[in-house]
Amino acid sequence: MPTTRDRRLEDLTRLRRVRDRIDREYARPLNVEALAAGVHMSSGHLSRQFRAAYGESPYGYLMTRRIERAMALLRRGDLSVTEVCFEVGCSSLGTFSTRFSELVGMSPSEYRREEAGAVEGMPSCVAKGVTRPVRNREAQAAGRR
Repeated sequence: MPTTRDRRLEDLTRLRRVRDRIDREYARPLNVEALAAGVHMSSGHLSRQFRAAYGESPYGYLMTRRIERAMALLRRGDLSVTEVCFEVGCSSLGTFSTRFSELVGMSPSEYRREEAGAVEGMPSCVAKGVTRPVRNREAQAAGRR
């Protein structure tokens, strides 16, 4: 009979699989129900456990990955905001722009204008850390320190 610890470890393994799938397939249509079914969990249980383990919902994590990729594409400058929106798996330009603005603090168009070439010459591992979107609550907490 599995112990509570065994079940917790099994859940963490499943959560890592979900996170890895989001990282790999961020541009594909993903929803919590499909992610949960893929690891044999209910969507409610997955959402609660994912938030407890990673500090945000599976959808929030997915959108953060999409916005990170969108930031890179916008800095590159060869795609329109609409093309970037669809390239990263968003189906609504309005939702994409709103979420981008919430996470980054400026619209995708502003970001494209202001950040083109911002990481030029910077190693990609450093650029990824420097350009990671900061959620509003994270920025507020950092400001209080």
